Amino acid sequence: MLHSRIAGIGHHVPERIITNDYLSTIIDTNDDWITERTGIKERRFIDPEKDTVANMAAKASRMALDRAGVKAEEIEFIVFATITSDYYFPGSGVLLQRELGLESIPAMDIKNACSGFIYALSTADQFIRTGMYKKVLVIGAEIQSTALDLTTRGRGTAVIFGDGAGAAVLEASDQPGVLSTHLHSDGRFAEELYVKDPGSSRPHEERQAEQILDTSGFKVYMNGNLVFKHAVVRFMEVINEALDANGATKEEIDLLIPHQANLRISNYIQAKLGLPDEKVYNNIMRYGNTTAGSIPIAMSEAWEEGKIKENQVICLAAFGSGFTWASALIRWK
Repeated sequence: MLHSRIAGIGHHVPERIITNDYLSTIIDTNDDWITERTGIKERRFIDPEKDTVANMAAKASRMALDRAGVKAEEIEFIVFATITSDYYFPGSGVLLQRELGLESIPAMDIKNACSGFIYALSTADQFIRTGMYKKVLVIGAEIQSTALDLTTRGRGTAVIFGDGAGAAVLEASDQPGVLSTHLHSDGRFAEELYVKDPGSSRPHEERQAEQILDTSGFKVYMNGNLVFKHAVVRFMEVINEALDANGATKEEIDLLIPHQANLRISNYIQAKLGLPDEKVYNNIMRYGNTTAGSIPIAMSEAWEEGKIKENQVICLAAFGSGFTWASALIRWK
């Protein structure tokens, strides 16, 4: 029976560091206010002169390929998770293919926001299990900074998001690596965390940029309290689902890597599971919420720091816009 395993993991974040203190010079906020509500101390913003979603993904991919001992030309399929493609269309998957100098292989884009990387990982895992592909590149990458409302009006979201990319090389294995993945959604809450425009279901005059006067539809809207209440419930449900599917207990988790949405959410989940600090990895204080990029960036850093070792059980979990939520249980091989 075919399985998949993560053979290599990599990440890339922009050089420009944006601290809470800097934001307090342009927004009516301060370090204490941001830290108390989110746990974030700083985040990375791109340089529009040189950074793109695709080239950040390429840098993360090259790191993952090098760590996996895999050449770019061995990749047979790209699954790219992002809600901030470089273009409205095509998606950034084909742009990454071009950046890596690959030809003809398929590239699929996944638009599931904060859950995107796990959705992409699950998709790649299924293709490998069927025997269709043996080596797949899985990406989560975002540029949020250029869309943020960096004013006091937008501070509820402006202080949260950052930019970055993470990548994983998934390859066929005769031993289970990705043990299971679990995906969910509930579209009833789609408008509680969303960017309305540029949407297709508008009258002609509202879809033509030169005629738009009200640009509020292009800004992130988030019902923060409702998102938090749903997140803490769904995180627990989907983590327990992964454990139950594998006949495992929470004590068998060696490392939990949650989507880096809010440190309060991560701390709540940690407390509910009764996990010690060394079994939960958080880096939101350094990068903010990088949406689809957050889990692979965190996984790559955890591996670098020696917190992920062979044969350990790693649990990934995410919740975000859609609402969507997902988990994966992985035995590191």
